Amino acid sequence: MAAKKSRVSIHSDAAVGITMQHLAEIAGVSTITISRALRNSALVTPETRERIQKIAQEQGYRINVSARNLRLRRSHSVAVVVEMTPAKDRPMSDPYPLELLGSITQELTTAGYSVVLTSKQLLDTAPVQGADGLILLGQGSHGEAVRQLQKSGLPLVVWGAPDANQPCIVVGSDNRAGGASVAARFMQQGRKNLLFLGDINHAEIQERCLGFMSALQAGAHQVHILRPSAFTFEAGFECVRTYLSQKSGEQTPLVDGVFAASDLLAMGAIRALTESRFSVPEQVSVIGYDDTPGATSFVPPLTSVHQYLREGGVLLAKKILDLINGMPVESELLPTTLVVRQT
Repeated sequence: MAAKKSRVSIHSDAAVGITMQHLAEIAGVSTITISRALRNSALVTPETRERIQKIAQEQGYRINVSARNLRLRRSHSVAVVVEMTPAKDRPMSDPYPLELLGSITQELTTAGYSVVLTSKQLLDTAPVQGADGLILLGQGSHGEAVRQLQKSGLPLVVWGAPDANQPCIVVGSDNRAGGASVAARFMQQGRKNLLFLGDINHAEIQERCLGFMSALQAGAHQVHILRPSAFTFEAGFECVRTYLSQKSGEQTPLVDGVFAASDLLAMGAIRALTESRFSVPEQVSVIGYDDTPGATSFVPPLTSVHQYLREGGVLLAKKILDLINGMPVESELLPTTLVVRQT
């Protein structure tokens, strides 16, 4: 009668030297099977996977992630670059970019990737240079942030608006449709003398303005474009206050509708209007963009275009993973919804 094959055992004090070959000898299988079982491959039966993983745990085996990544030439990390410059009245804790960041992080970590959060000023750091791909939140004025990241040669997905001059994968809101919905609201209200408040050097803002202007009835509306210095409450306030003071001596109506490219700009515009003794919304309707929580609590509650940022973050993460894995990827736009409140 043949003797039973004894099971090889390795004591815990030698665990640091355990290899897949050792585990293969213990389990009585090939090293390929060990590798597949530790990676939860479907090529190994659930029973065998469970047995091998139990043996590995008992023997104190740890996968050498650094060595594995070096062989694969991957870090299993994605760098998320925030283009915006934080300001006192526009912090990083605002829904943009926080909602995007939250859903990006959840999607990437679920896929086994770590997230490196940084700004465009720190692109030369080792964690960013070693990332498998980049997600850029915001294209910058004239797309300068996109050009800066494209120099890295890494897979890149951008939150923003498509730009024919900068071919790259873009996820964003349908900003033209968002702008058109604001125009439809003003026409419904009979507003004629309108302001667009936003820096159209940014691709997203330009799209909102183009959608707004093209949807208005030709010749029936007068539109002035104002370019605030930033995307903040203070910038919106100063820009509209200056405009009103310059136009105060004219006989024609100054303004009866304001479309601001962000909620903070809209709130600043309302403050400037009320300080100049314009009533909102009786004399002037004001509509913002983003539909932030502050839009609901503002007095009066702000009408705003809603962006689906959480869904956008998920799409950004999925598309960068597909690019990293060499799969075909296309740009994608999400819908917008005009949320009507009291302004």
